[in-house]
Amino acid sequence: MNEGETVADHSEIPVMPMGGDPEVVPVPAPGATPRDRLEAVLYELRRVVVGQDQLLDRILVALLARGHVLLEGVPGLAKTLTLETVARVSGGRFSRIQFTPDLVPSDVVGGQVLDRSGEFTTRLGPVFANFVLADEINRAPAKVQSALLEVMAEGHASIAGETHPVDTPFFVLATQNPIESEGVYALPEAQLDRFIFKLVVGYPTAADEEEIVRRMASDPPEPRRLLDPAQIMELQRRADEVFVDHRVRAYAVQLVTATRDPAEAGLADLAPYLELGGSPRASLSLIRGARALAVMRGRSYVLPEDVAALFHDSLRHRVVLSYEALAAEVQPDQVLDRIVAAIPQPKVEIGGGRFVA
Repeated sequence: MNEGETVADHSEIPVMPMGGDPEVVPVPAPGATPRDRLEAVLYELRRVVVGQDQLLDRILVALLARGHVLLEGVPGLAKTLTLETVARVSGGRFSRIQFTPDLVPSDVVGGQVLDRSGEFTTRLGPVFANFVLADEINRAPAKVQSALLEVMAEGHASIAGETHPVDTPFFVLATQNPIESEGVYALPEAQLDRFIFKLVVGYPTAADEEEIVRRMASDPPEPRRLLDPAQIMELQRRADEVFVDHRVRAYAVQLVTATRDPAEAGLADLAPYLELGGSPRASLSLIRGARALAVMRGRSYVLPEDVAALFHDSLRHRVVLSYEALAAEVQPDQVLDRIVAAIPQPKVEIGGGRFVA
């Protein structure tokens, strides 16, 4: 943080006018700030994807934090369109994998094929792209899920004893259909923990749906390329440099440990509902995401509000509810609501360019 820097929480996404042609904003100048560049990207995404502002915001946060996203929603909510648009605006290669029960790991990572000369050559699979949509990941068997998640965690795949690194930046958006219960293979907790966020999307409002029909029925808007992979990696480095005060770090850890021992946080009544809480990877995800969110909001430091804003997205797939909670129809977000409300945010202010209590 620079000397004399003031608080400026630019958290608002530019308002997209409804009922008219989407306005085309100027391409950011080469010297534009990260916030201005990302704001232009958000606006461009909203020209194409209507009514999913929170989803677009969190995808960019996860991208800057070098994380991957698990998305849950019914069919027809523009999940494919969203990631394809992000890829086109970001200048990266897009790949879509439709997960089915008959899929095998080589369909994802690739394998060796026999060419006409009788020699085996390596053919890389669709996972080797900048932006990968793993559609209905819970439809594929465990071996296929593990093959993808290994690439997500390690950044490379091994084919016939050879290691092949994936493209950079590398981002996976995996989707799940919540209404399907037959012929699916639920992701185990250890694999769910690999995703930085789990996002839940619902139906658009009536006004948004009318705007979707208006835009897409005749001449759908074409997204423009505003970034390239090198610029994305530079934004990721900027996120890595964001300052995190020790009190903010302690707040993130306190939130996560409350999911493991709610009684210590004064929430003993939640203990029967929680089988498992978030692992240390959840605390890391919170801080990584908060750094990225701070960049998007035009700051070089993290505030407690950034951590609180990402708490549900970072933890809803990491807490395991007990049978008692399932019988009482308690949802993970309800438990997380109680925790974030019970733990006070530390008072962290900016004064004279330094953090003060």
